[in-house]
Amino acid sequence: MCATANAEEAGSITVPMHLVSASGVEKSIGTIEIHPSKSSKGLVFTPDLAGLKPGSHGFHIHENPSCEPGMKAGVKTAAVAAGGHYDPEGKQSHKAPWENGHKGDLPVLIVTSDGMARTPVFAPRLELDDIDGRAVMIHEGGDTYSDSPEKLGGGGARQACGVIRQS
Repeated sequence: MCATANAEEAGSITVPMHLVSASGVEKSIGTIEIHPSKSSKGLVFTPDLAGLKPGSHGFHIHENPSCEPGMKAGVKTAAVAAGGHYDPEGKQSHKAPWENGHKGDLPVLIVTSDGMARTPVFAPRLELDDIDGRAVMIHEGGDTYSDSPEKLGGGGARQACGVIRQS
């Protein structure tokens, strides 16, 4: 099973999101609509998600168009096939979305006390062509926008994933 986006209208992509585990891609939790910002460069990510743990969650574009599990340090792990954070310029540094780190670093995803995520986030350095054929990932924990004290912002395990396809 693969969670793959559909181009709904010109300039907008809807990405089906699914929970992920070491066993594979699991139940649907909703969608994320992605469209260009009307006021400037960048993309707006508008979630319509349910069933997540309340609080802030690391939210990123990952390199590969897959949400399947894989082996990491000899252990089968959720969504490893998505690869790392999208980093086409080889920055190898996790930072805030408006800074000069991984291009796939997004603002944290906020989940309300009822498990819903509906607050849009803005990614100022991305365009639709950048994210086509990649994965959008939600991590279990928050994100410090830093590699210190924990690597990649400390978001932890991969919790939900969707594959982005314009066509």
